[in-house]
Amino acid sequence: MKPVFVIGHRTPDTDSICSAICYARLKQMLTGREHIPCRAGQVNAETQYVLDCFGVEAPRDLASLNPRLSDVQYREVAGIAAQLSLRRAWQYMSETNIHTIPVVDGERNLEGLLTFSDIARFYMEDQDANALAAARTSYRNLVDVLNGELVVGNMEDHFEQGKVVVAAANPDVMEDYIEEHDLVILGNRYESQLCSIEMKAGCIVIGLGAPVSRTIKKLAEESGCTVIATPMDTYTCSKVINQAVPVQHIMKRSGLVTFRPDELVEDVKKTVAKKRIRYYPILDDDGKYVGMVSQRNLLDIEKQEVILVDHNERDQAVEGIQSAQVTEIIDHHRIGALETNGPIYFRNQPLGCTATIVAQLYRENGVGIGRQDAGLLCSAILSDTLMFRSPTCTHADRAAAEELAQIAGVDVKTHAVAMFRAGSQLVGRSMDELFHMDYKYYQVRNKRMAISQVTSVNQDELDGIRPQMLEYMRSCLPTSGLAMLFVMLTNIIDEATELVYIGQGTAELVRAAFQKECGPESVVLPGVVSRKKQLVSPLLAALEQEDGEEA
Repeated sequence: MKPVFVIGHRTPDTDSICSAICYARLKQMLTGREHIPCRAGQVNAETQYVLDCFGVEAPRDLASLNPRLSDVQYREVAGIAAQLSLRRAWQYMSETNIHTIPVVDGERNLEGLLTFSDIARFYMEDQDANALAAARTSYRNLVDVLNGELVVGNMEDHFEQGKVVVAAANPDVMEDYIEEHDLVILGNRYESQLCSIEMKAGCIVIGLGAPVSRTIKKLAEESGCTVIATPMDTYTCSKVINQAVPVQHIMKRSGLVTFRPDELVEDVKKTVAKKRIRYYPILDDDGKYVGMVSQRNLLDIEKQEVILVDHNERDQAVEGIQSAQVTEIIDHHRIGALETNGPIYFRNQPLGCTATIVAQLYRENGVGIGRQDAGLLCSAILSDTLMFRSPTCTHADRAAAEELAQIAGVDVKTHAVAMFRAGSQLVGRSMDELFHMDYKYYQVRNKRMAISQVTSVNQDELDGIRPQMLEYMRSCLPTSGLAMLFVMLTNIIDEATELVYIGQGTAELVRAAFQKECGPESVVLPGVVSRKKQLVSPLLAALEQEDGEEA
């Protein structure tokens, strides 16, 4: 059974990372099934400080949930050698119930593909008497197909010249149609065997289980004629002998359609939909053959089970969330538009932090919280509530943080200040990095916007990046596909935010939302530190009212 991924939102903050780690641990303890904490972006400086402080590794970086071929249960069927006979290839394909087989060398390099249709077509078409020579058929394959014994000759040599002749006539007539290098199928008549050798045949096949005389052996060795003895009669020999042809003679070599394990299933489906092939080879990063995938494998792919924490909107979820099966959501934000295939466990509470909910779930299930998990959950609450300064902070958040701090052995104020200082080192970072450290998308009807938040305990740092941030916002808005961009420059200690914005109508929107005179590109909002409760709600309400008036 595949593991369940537990993951927070894009551009993860301390809450989404710590909640994912701790909830994954809780679920694994409760169910016994593997739950893997994941992240949908880079760990920021504040979160990394928290992880280092409590000795926890960052969750797995999950760029996308779109299934790849590596997620498909493809067939790890072994390839065959190019020298293998058509008979053996047919038998192998029948035993493995696969209609297309890869032909590979000793180092798993793909040389070609062979299908049932290729073998049937070759066998049903009228092959002339030169087919064995044209295919450079090995005597090893001939002996195998004829269930025979090599009496004279070298098993590793090949039949390369001449035609196949069935010697059914008298020896005096045989001289008219046996030529040098021919392969002659004959019975137990000594005169016919002798005649074939005298006519310089390349190989004679003696049927009916007849013994080969010492004289024939000696003459064959002297003339360089290979001798194969078989229990089959001449009719059966002539019927099956072309099955000794090596697969390389009829396999498809050019225009092969191959895939790699990291290719998206959706892209693979588009390719195979245009083809009439049932199986396709998969090659690893070194170009080595690893298995075969069919169209049925692509349809039967098992969806990845996912638990979302600290978000419930598709725009904020990891890429490819529509391809996964969401089984739970643990969140403290507004409920957005994320559809699921069926009913799920959805826990949404008006609290300041998802980690508070996770701590409640530990207690409700009677699971003790260890020092490490307590430290992570406490840090997440302090981060999301800005050390209880955010208006989203509730009594439950504060009580949970203080209890967790005791278990973790940390002082709330000292630990919070250290966290904020680690995360507010803005000097030396690019504006692109600062903008994307903590941002979210929002949409009202046909208008989409992004709101980023940069926090610091140092006002000089915030003042220093303002002009550069504005310049960055102006440069990226035209190609962003967004109507508006906002950046909150938040001073945690002073509990104030300077809101910087660009986009048509942004100043008017901010003025309507906060009933406050605004500059053309920024406004100072005392007491505003929470994006969710103090900024997003009034902005979206004003935007909806504006759209309603236009309608």
